[in-house]
Amino acid sequence: MLANMLLGLENATSITNLFYCFVGVSVGTFIGVLPGIGPLAAVSVLMPLTFYMEPMAALVMIAGIYYGAEYGGSTASILLNLPGTAANAVTCLDGYPMALQGRAAVALFVTTIASFAGGVGGILVLTLFTPAIAEIALSLKATEYVAIMVLGLISAGVVTQGSPLKGLVMIVLGLLLSTVGIDLQTGASRYTFGTFVLYDGISVVIIAMGLFGIAEMIGAIRGKSPSLATQAVSMRSMLPRRDEVKLLGGPALRGGIIGTFVGALPGAGVTLAAFMAYAFEKKISKDPNKFGKGAIEGITAPESANNAAAQTAFIPTLSLGIPGSPTMALLLGAMMIHGITPGPLFISEKPEIFWGLIASFWIGNILLLILNIPLIGIWVWVLRVPYQALYLFIFPLICVGVFSLRNEVFDVVTVLVVGVFGYFLRQFKFEPAPLMISFVLGPMLEENFRRAVLIGRGEISYFFNSTLSSTLLILTLLIALWAIFAPALKRHM
Repeated sequence: MLANMLLGLENATSITNLFYCFVGVSVGTFIGVLPGIGPLAAVSVLMPLTFYMEPMAALVMIAGIYYGAEYGGSTASILLNLPGTAANAVTCLDGYPMALQGRAAVALFVTTIASFAGGVGGILVLTLFTPAIAEIALSLKATEYVAIMVLGLISAGVVTQGSPLKGLVMIVLGLLLSTVGIDLQTGASRYTFGTFVLYDGISVVIIAMGLFGIAEMIGAIRGKSPSLATQAVSMRSMLPRRDEVKLLGGPALRGGIIGTFVGALPGAGVTLAAFMAYAFEKKISKDPNKFGKGAIEGITAPESANNAAAQTAFIPTLSLGIPGSPTMALLLGAMMIHGITPGPLFISEKPEIFWGLIASFWIGNILLLILNIPLIGIWVWVLRVPYQALYLFIFPLICVGVFSLRNEVFDVVTVLVVGVFGYFLRQFKFEPAPLMISFVLGPMLEENFRRAVLIGRGEISYFFNSTLSSTLLILTLLIALWAIFAPALKRHM
């Protein structure tokens, strides 16, 4: 492995590959800051430019855009309550309140450090344990996937600031929205109302931009948006308080572990990792009520998780040829265009490219750390612009970002409708986070549940044949019972 790493480092540190690594992470950071664009749209637009590059340089740049966007995506979440990427939606919950308190620089500094820590952890696992983790992820049965998804849905009730009943309503609503489109197994159209553009379903970007972006804009237009506190940005102003420093290590480590595992699961994605890390952190907190009000753990854990997941998503992609996300599918397409066959033989047949790509991840994360900290002052400067005036620029960005998904005006109309709906949900104290979680989990839950039912011939006992699935389902039941009865127990204590 040492010889392979030296080979990869030699390739990654060539002038050409260093240049394209820098270009990739810089463009990725900028794309992440812009709400509504996301790495998928950026890679889609820029991938034709890589057709004339060397294979190594092309993959380094595409990968840099991907994980660079996860770094930059927290910026708009914190400053404007607009998630730069879908995975950064959960960062809005505590990052934006910190900006309202005049601590935007601290929030951005903490997310940069947490992102770097999660990214480094993910790369370390990617480097050392790619074959083992890929084998574990591939060996999971449908029942075990179902158990993981159900656990995630029940945990979504913990994220909500309102009552558990309202959280449950939002989870069910998210599941219903996730079923819109063509049923891949039967070919039947569901909730499309004869509209052709709904056959592919509703994009998670539309849901995220509507619930967190347009809804916030409507509140600002109606004068409901508070004034942001501003402060002069210096290195000292970026640093968290001493009591907060003690709270950073645990959430960053736990978020990194969750992101590392979830990212390695084909199709799970960084969004699921971020929400799971947030839900887990709130569950084990001694004071869960502080979440949603500017808790520093609420930005540390999900940012560490989504950046760790962004790195370990390459495990099934590079070693098995199974894309861990739509962006990874584009990376596989780029590999095949350059004559590289993804799969188990890729590591042995093209070691200089595989290990060179791994080495570029180390270089890219260091570059991102160096780039992002000096840029904090620039991003916080945005707060000096009148809040309502910002939306004159943000609204077109959202529309362009949503339109770029499929070049459909219908998607722009849909995000506006979702935004109006999200505004009224907030007026009635329904939190959007559980809806986002269930919307992401819905398709995976349905697919694996159907598969498990077919294999088990309709027997419910089949879900308890596996030790892992049994354990997770029992844990889910205990969490559900605790959520139901804990408030009553506290009243009687």
